[in-house]
Amino acid sequence: MLYQLLMKNCKDPSLSSKLDEVLNREYDEGRFHLIDGIIYHSTKHTCVMTLKDRTLIKTILHKCHDSVVSGHLSEDGTLERVKTCSWWLNWRKDVAEYCQTCDGCQKANRARGKKFGMMIQIQETKFPWEIAHMYWVTALPPGGDRSFNACLVLVRCGYETLIRYQVLFLSSKFV
Repeated sequence: MLYQLLMKNCKDPSLSSKLDEVLNREYDEGRFHLIDGIIYHSTKHTCVMTLKDRTLIKTILHKCHDSVVSGHLSEDGTLERVKTCSWWLNWRKDVAEYCQTCDGCQKANRARGKKFGMMIQIQETKFPWEIAHMYWVTALPPGGDRSFNACLVLVRCGYETLIRYQVLFLSSKFV
């Protein structure tokens, strides 16, 4: 009887054959239960409601991912929330697809700026000051009698594998 309820109104032949295969295996293992007219799917530790209606599945996905309480959880977080309340055929794939196509997540989580390059080792030099780097350090809290808030740092690399730095210039504004 339970199997007939799950297969009722299934018009897609490919879905019907997949559903038939999965349900036969899981029904034989005793994972489906009918309680008060609601079909439940049980695993080792939980028993959740079985869904077939796509609109109800979309509602569950919305509640577990987009709602104010959920706050656009990651794919893993959404999987955990869905797993506690419902089950349907290929639910993990549907959750992954929903999270990857979520408009809010795509706008908020896009990578910004240039991609990072690979770090390369600085070659050893033969003479002092053959390679030097200069860095401006800005937006410092004002200090000193002239309220300096920026400085130029000069870094000398190489020559007996020593790295030395000096603060050369203090400024009250970025030059």
